[in-house]
Amino acid sequence: MESKPPHIALLFTTFPKTSETFLQRDVAALQAKGLRLKLYSLWGGGGEFNGLPVQNFPKWRLVWVFLFIIPWNCVARPRLIRDLFEGVLTRPAPSWLNFWENMLGAGFAGSYARQLSEDPPALVHGAWAGAPATAGWVLWRMFGWRYSSGAHAYDIYEHGGDWWLREKLLHARFVHTSTEMGRRELIGRGVEPEKIQCIRRGLAAWPDFRPLRKGRRPLRLICIARLVQKKGLDHQLRIYAALKEAGIAFEARLVGEGPLRAELEAAILKMGLGDQVNLTGQLPQMEVWAQLAWADVLLHTGVIAPSGDRDGLPNVIPEAMAAGVLVVTSPVSATTEAISQERTGLVADVDFPLAWVVALRRLGEDDVLAESLRGAARHWVEENYNAHKNTARLVECFESAIKG
Repeated sequence: MESKPPHIALLFTTFPKTSETFLQRDVAALQAKGLRLKLYSLWGGGGEFNGLPVQNFPKWRLVWVFLFIIPWNCVARPRLIRDLFEGVLTRPAPSWLNFWENMLGAGFAGSYARQLSEDPPALVHGAWAGAPATAGWVLWRMFGWRYSSGAHAYDIYEHGGDWWLREKLLHARFVHTSTEMGRRELIGRGVEPEKIQCIRRGLAAWPDFRPLRKGRRPLRLICIARLVQKKGLDHQLRIYAALKEAGIAFEARLVGEGPLRAELEAAILKMGLGDQVNLTGQLPQMEVWAQLAWADVLLHTGVIAPSGDRDGLPNVIPEAMAAGVLVVTSPVSATTEAISQERTGLVADVDFPLAWVVALRRLGEDDVLAESLRGAARHWVEENYNAHKNTARLVECFESAIKG
């Protein structure tokens, strides 16, 4: 019988997911490089992606794990069970959500151990350092299989970071982060610098670089974001109110969905912004590109949420830069790795709405400045956000992890 080439088991929390198109790009690019992949979604998702089946972890199997798999492992792998329970009992989880994320990852590993053993992966890669990396770590403890992990802003900062972050990254073959901010933070938490690979996401094809719209009045503003606290959308509404008070004609579209929608709708009405600000809801990716083609300026008002969560470098920023859309961003997190003040865009503090008014007035009136920023922004994206080049680096990491 002809032997199968080694494969990589890619583990996601939810895949495919509309708000995480960057992960879909990663998978498609890895597939195009010829890697044999098996896809697993631990919570929701499933179906098929690019001709590959996405195995969805049925939650009823957690009952099987707790009733049979854990008791059996208490006998077969007492040290693993001891270490797990010691960790659970000696330190509190940062949140109930993170506790259950880790339990989900461990449950997946126990439930799928036999199935995975029938065609053992050459590498298990968790796209996130939460549940997916927990599954990879447990499978390593059970079978010695190599594993690697992503570690991004949510994994690092939400409630102070994932519960088992250090243990999981300590034995990972490599750790993928997409910002220098993430790299610095991981080094500060004790991860070996040579293990951390800062590889940005990327675009597989460049969008049309739309010409600068002359006479940008009313100024067309867009924000593409989940409606959650870390996006600072309450600050953004105050910026719109300041624009209105300053007499600057504008239209704004907020593209995205989330738990703050009702609160934002009420605030828009209360602030008298109903004629200027439109919440479009979640849109398909092609329609998102159409919205960017409409816009003059992308606003990103990211903040540090009360939970500690924050953005790294939201993918929509380099996407807007690639399309010729001007960008004004807050300086929070890694946004300034792409948006350099007066070079590739403008930076303003969300606590000072008038600074945003000044910035947006300049972008609406100064064609020379706008063209300079747009050209430098497109160049930055072409240099740093090329999916083919960046995926080639990621493939090298996978191949080195498999061989090593």
